[in-house]
Amino acid sequence: MERALTLRLDNASKSFARVENDGITHALQNINLEMHKGEFVTLVGASGCGKSTLLRLIAGLIIPTTGALTVNGKVIDGPDPNRGMVFQQPTLFPWLTVKQNIEFSFRMQGKKGSEYIGKVERMLQMIGLEEFQDTYPGQLSGGMAQRVTLARSLICEPEILLLDEPLGALDAFTRMNMQDEILSMWTKSHQLVVMVTHDVDEAIYMGTKVVVMHANQGQISAEIPIELDYPRNRSSALFIEYRNRILDMLNYGKKK
Repeated sequence: MERALTLRLDNASKSFARVENDGITHALQNINLEMHKGEFVTLVGASGCGKSTLLRLIAGLIIPTTGALTVNGKVIDGPDPNRGMVFQQPTLFPWLTVKQNIEFSFRMQGKKGSEYIGKVERMLQMIGLEEFQDTYPGQLSGGMAQRVTLARSLICEPEILLLDEPLGALDAFTRMNMQDEILSMWTKSHQLVVMVTHDVDEAIYMGTKVVVMHANQGQISAEIPIELDYPRNRSSALFIEYRNRILDMLNYGKKK
C-alpha cells in the first residue's frame, strides 16, 4: 500500500544577518504547518513576508535557524529530486534547445528517447511551443522561457512541486491556460503542490488551502480551506466571499 506523504514544519524559523548595523532579519518565526499528498497549497502575503523563504526551506536550499522540516518524518537537510522547484525567473540551460531542456531530467536518468519522447511532445503542445522546440532560450521571450521552465519541472512529476510565482511573467490569457493545465496535471498525479503567488484570485482558483502570511512578523495569519469544486467559477458568490475575506486579512480590502 502506498504511503501517504506528509510534509511538516515544526516551529520552523529562519533569520538572516543584516549587513547594516550588524542586525538580524527574522524572515520566518515559529512556523507550524502540515501538508499532505494530493493537496494544492497556495501561499499569499505582502512582499517580504517570508513566502519565498518558506518555499526554499521546503526545497532544502536553505536550512532553518531553529525548528525542523520533515517529509514522512525524515528531516529535510538539502535538495532532493522528489522536491522540484520552479522559480520566479526562468532557469534554463542556454546551450540546450527548448526540447532538450524539457527532456533533460530523463537524459540524466539514462532513459532512452523512446521512453519519454511522447511525453515531451505532449508537454510541448500543452505550453504551445511545438514550433519552438529547436529554439534556444536566448531567442525566447520571458514568458515563453518560463513556460519551458514549468514544463521541465512538471514533466518529472516530483512528489512535492514547489512553485515560486511561476506565472507572473505570462500574459493574462496564457496565465489562465497554464493555471488549468497545472491543475489538470495535479489531479492526475496527486502530488503535493505548494505555490507562492501575489494574486489572491489565483490562490483561490488553484488551491485546496490558502495560507495567509502576516505582512511583518514572518508568521502565518490563517489557513483557509477552499471548499469549492474544480473547475472553479471566479465570479461565484462563494469565490468572491473567499476573496474578500483574504483581502481583508491582507489589509487591502475595505476596513470595517
